[in-house]
Amino acid sequence: MTPDPERRPPERRPPARDHRVEAARYRVDGDVPSDDAPRDTRTAAEMRAWARTAIDLAIARGEFDDLPLAGKPLPGLAGGTVDPDWWIRGLIEREGLTGLAPPALSLRAESSGLHAELDRLRSEAAVRSHLDDFNARIVEARRQLSGGPPVVTPTRDVDAEVLLWHERRQARRAAEAAAVPPPPPSWRERRALRREVRRREVDRRETERREGRGRDPRSGGPASGEGDPGSPGGASPA
Repeated sequence: MTPDPERRPPERRPPARDHRVEAARYRVDGDVPSDDAPRDTRTAAEMRAWARTAIDLAIARGEFDDLPLAGKPLPGLAGGTVDPDWWIRGLIEREGLTGLAPPALSLRAESSGLHAELDRLRSEAAVRSHLDDFNARIVEARRQLSGGPPVVTPTRDVDAEVLLWHERRQARRAAEAAAVPPPPPSWRERRALRREVRRREVDRRETERREGRGRDPRSGGPASGEGDPGSPGGASPA
């Protein structure tokens, strides 16, 4: 008997999934509490009272003392305008997160640390290439093709940024040169210094000896017989 070419073999269906077995595996692997686990039956009022008690205990322990923004307006919520993404933007800036935020936030965080990023580059060509890429990504993000908040990060003037990069580089090199201690003197310099010290000591002693010869050690004035007309060695009266 020849098989009918138009007749297709029956499709094999996968076995039915047992949801109970999958739930049990998920509870074991994912540490999910089972259905018979005790549940929280507190009311909303009881939950609010518990939250207030937890806050009061934390205040008593001093966990809210010396907060960085105590008595100050929150960043992003001060002034006439309010940034709706102030919290996520602050988190990205504090933690240095990349690749998670929309372009408007990631470009703003990158713009704030652009000078530090440029200072790590070694050549002017690398600085210009980095700035060109930064400006191109800003222009692309302003088209809002992928959605998200509006991009307010301005582009950078490449020539002006390169000039600032050179100035920061020269200032950094000057500071590093000033911080380096001078090299120790060579043996020739040390020998010349010892000779100079000895010469000055000899000159000082010679000066003291000459001054002490013309003074009376008892009175501190001129020595006896010098300049006194009545003394034997003094000058005779006119």
